[in-house]
Order: sequence, then structure tokens, then C-alpha cells
Amino acid sequence: MIAQILFALILLVAIYWFSRNLSTIIRNIRLGRDLSRTDRSGDRWMTMIRVALGQSKMVVRPVAGIMHIFVYVGFIIINFEVLEIMIDGVFGTHRFFAGLGPVYDFLIASFEVLALLVLVGVLVFLARRNILKLKRFWMREMTSWPRTDANIILITEVLLMTAFLTMNATDSVLQSRDFSHYIHAGSFPVSGLFAECFRDEQ
Repeated sequence: MIAQILFALILLVAIYWFSRNLSTIIRNIRLGRDLSRTDRSGDRWMTMIRVALGQSKMVVRPVAGIMHIFVYVGFIIINFEVLEIMIDGVFGTHRFFAGLGPVYDFLIASFEVLALLVLVGVLVFLARRNILKLKRFWMREMTSWPRTDANIILITEVLLMTAFLTMNATDSVLQSRDFSHYIHAGSFPVSGLFAECFRDEQ
């Protein structure tokens, strides 16, 4: 119960912080002038789908574009697992969506592969920005805050994906040791490889 209370408090602080930053963004957007955008609604929706959701501008550079799509898709889809983590943390459950059976196993396995692809992509992006120092990342408009902001986002993604895979590796080990409150659920094609080095200690 203490763990659940602490988790809920941290979650509330995170939600408050997110809401506060979101309100700042909304306030800044509203500083702009009112302008009618009701014409050509079909074209506007298609452009939004293509550019915002499809990330079409990123594939201009194929290699970087493909890695960016992995990072983009992986980050969005893995939020399903983040939702489960929040439910488990607040209510003290374990693998809340495990009742989906084989579908759940497939989803977790897919998330792990995506997490690995996200890690690879993000580490490459960090190297391009900070080691190779590609010219377009060091031009005047990319100095100071934009560069720092990009690095913070990339490092946060590294931490998030690492935490996800570490959690699953730990869960895999505990499931194999038949702890009563660790149900057997999920498939771990990536984290399971790391977990193997701990199984001999059983």
C-alpha cells in the first residue's frame, strides 16, 4: 500500500507538471492573431495527416527518416505499456492487460522490438548531434536552447526505453522463479536475452 501511495503521489505531481507546461504552450499559441482556416478543409486535413502523423518531411533523408519513424512510432505505441504501468502502480495489480492472452504476448514482444529500434535510432541521433556535429545541427538557429532541448528529449527517450526493457528483464526472471504474485504473461524477445545471465542464480 505504501508503494501504491508513493506511486500515486509521483503520478499526480507529473500530471500537474505536464498540465502546467501544456497551459503555457496553449497561452503562447493564443498570442497569435485570429485567422480563419476553414477553407479547403479536405486539403488541410490531408496535409496534417501526411506531415504531422505520417512524418513525410522526415523521409527526405532516407536513413535518418527511417530511424526517425522508428523513434516516432515506437514512442507513441509504447504508451500502451506506460498506461498499464500506471494502472499497476496505482491499484497494485501486475500486468493488468494480461487477460488479453496471446494478443498481450504479441504486443509486449512488439513493444520490445520497437524499444530496441528506438534506442538504436536515438543513440545514432545523439552521436550525429554531439560527436559527428553535423553542420545543420550547429547553425545559428540551432544554438543554445534548441540544441539543449533536442538532447534532453533524446536522453529522456534513452532512459524511458532502457527502463522499459530493464523492467521486462526483471519481470522475466521473477516469473521464471514462480513468485506467487508474478503471473506468467508477456513475451520478452529482447529483454529476455539480458535476463538469461541472471537465470543461473536461481
